[in-house]
Amino acid sequence: MLDGHFRRRLGPRLDHAGQALARRGIGANTVAVTGFLLGLAAALAIVLDAFAWGFVLIGASRICDGLDGAVARATDRTDFGDFLDIVLDFAFYGLIPFAFILADPYENGAAGGLLLLSLYINGASCLAFAVMAGKGGLATEARRVKSLCFTTGLVFLGFCLLPHWFSEIAIGFSLVCFYTALSRVMLARARFRAETQA
Repeated sequence: MLDGHFRRRLGPRLDHAGQALARRGIGANTVAVTGFLLGLAAALAIVLDAFAWGFVLIGASRICDGLDGAVARATDRTDFGDFLDIVLDFAFYGLIPFAFILADPYENGAAGGLLLLSLYINGASCLAFAVMAGKGGLATEARRVKSLCFTTGLVFLGFCLLPHWFSEIAIGFSLVCFYTALSRVMLARARFRAETQA
């Protein structure tokens, strides 16, 4: 719901900016890689306890993550571009929790590890469902990956605003990810069983 609200408000602006970048010859893959590099910089800032910088850089990284799709829509969307986008999204998923673990292993280690596990399982369920569902499923699940990344980005911003609450926020979001993965498994079971019986 929150993702849909923001997409309705920001989508036209992102599309306009994406068209402007495309006219200047800037490709979607360039924007995606730039966003990931900003994520790397955010992780470094977090390790150094510069959480305000981490917040700004994560925000900039997520803006790029929205812009790359807008640029792709303004040009020719490619399978490699979609692939690269998802790979970099999942790499970003791991970067920020890992940075918080490095920043304070004693306080953040267990919760950060649980968060990484939940993101890994949720991502695996998402991509496995996409593969089994075929091309149409890939398109649907790609949108769900972007929705999850949007929500995860908001949570990561929350980490930077409330770094001393990292463990509590991480555990709460881990439970959400585990629930989402379980729901997807149940959906896949019902859907693929129905297709087999049809």
